[in-house]
Amino acid sequence: MAPVPTTVRPPRRVPAVTDLVATGRAAGLDAVGVTAATPFATTRRHLADRAATGLHGGMRFTYLHPERSSDPTTAVPGARSLVVGARRYHDAGPGDVPPVGEGAPHGGGGLSSGGGAARAATDGGGLPAPVAGATRGRVARYARADHYGALREALAAVARELSAAGWRARVLSDDNALVDREAAFRAGLGWYGKNANLLLPGQGSWFVLGAVVTDAPLAGRSPARPVGDGCGSCTRCIGGCPTGAIVAPGVVDARRCLAWLLQVDGPFPLEHRAALGDRLYGCDDCQEVCPPNRRPRDAGSVPPGGTPSDADPGATVDVLDLLAAPDDELMARHGRWYVPRRQARYLRRNALVVLGNVARPADARVVAALRSALAHDDPLVRAHAVWAARRLGRDDLVAAAGSAQDPSPLVGAEVAAAVAPRSADRSAPRGSPGTRAEGRDRPSPGTGRAELSRGPWCRTSW
Repeated sequence: MAPVPTTVRPPRRVPAVTDLVATGRAAGLDAVGVTAATPFATTRRHLADRAATGLHGGMRFTYLHPERSSDPTTAVPGARSLVVGARRYHDAGPGDVPPVGEGAPHGGGGLSSGGGAARAATDGGGLPAPVAGATRGRVARYARADHYGALREALAAVARELSAAGWRARVLSDDNALVDREAAFRAGLGWYGKNANLLLPGQGSWFVLGAVVTDAPLAGRSPARPVGDGCGSCTRCIGGCPTGAIVAPGVVDARRCLAWLLQVDGPFPLEHRAALGDRLYGCDDCQEVCPPNRRPRDAGSVPPGGTPSDADPGATVDVLDLLAAPDDELMARHGRWYVPRRQARYLRRNALVVLGNVARPADARVVAALRSALAHDDPLVRAHAVWAARRLGRDDLVAAAGSAQDPSPLVGAEVAAAVAPRSADRSAPRGSPGTRAEGRDRPSPGTGRAELSRGPWCRTSW
């Protein structure tokens, strides 16, 4: 009997960690680190605890299958290492630099919750207040362009180098298969802030995160050093949240988080509508007030005589234009955002809340938009149009539309609800109902780090 031929495979080359880091940096990553692909046992426990207490607010993402999102080996069987990358999506503008105070060693001047110079017009959290009559809604910084696409391309360059050496490699970013922030923390990229974001030393949290999961044995060759807490006594993010959603250091109650509520189906919670202000998609407040995030950038990136937002055409959206557009056009424009059930009705819902918070009641275009929305085929749209009209003190439009006789329970509930007209906000002290969220009583603090916030606030770890 002839001998069975055997194939002898040459030993696979293990790429040097320094080479992989250089590849990632050359491809556009601002920070790269390596850690072992061991299960995130503590993270899995936190996910279960948050879900059990309701702090997850019904979100699914990494909560859906925590046994998977907290174990890299489910993404790549036999995985031994994670190559984690961070890519910046925003540099603070010249006007964002706070006074320097005592505090965090990593931050650019950590400040306590009461520190810093007062601004002339703020929304109560130290940020510019919405401009009345502007009819434009703000978009969170991470959602203004496809930053995750650029991040994945950079991580793919690292994955190709591993694959070329004979190793399996899979890119995961903004994916429910992996809690990105914990991977980045373990890889020594940064520390967890009190707002549950990951902050990079000297750079802050304006980053999208992702990882390459591989079976290459990289971790032992360059062990990551954990980054110590850089927040110190600073609590600016806790006091700066417009709804009091940061219920303890590192613990976010998603049921109050505006960024999450904008992505939930059903009516937008009545108690948080006024606090939403002009935010159409996402909320950056806990990052905007964070001292490490407010370092100056190159003034050349801002148009002469302009402001940082002038350099970013995606910073705002005209909500009147949004309300007038057909559904298919809306999804073509904004389909990259997370829109509940991929239904344009939720974009209209959010736009109507913004309209009620910022529009001029006598503006003919606003009146026309409200009349159209009050007669819309969708009861969710009609219901939020009732609130927007009443918020603007235009109960006459609601009466003319016959909303009190509307057969939809959603519309009926809005007609029956108490709505403070926006004119009442001008006489109310900061922090009172109508200017910021009501009921900022805080539940018992959870333990450990939060796994709630998404997007760079937020989108990096749900």
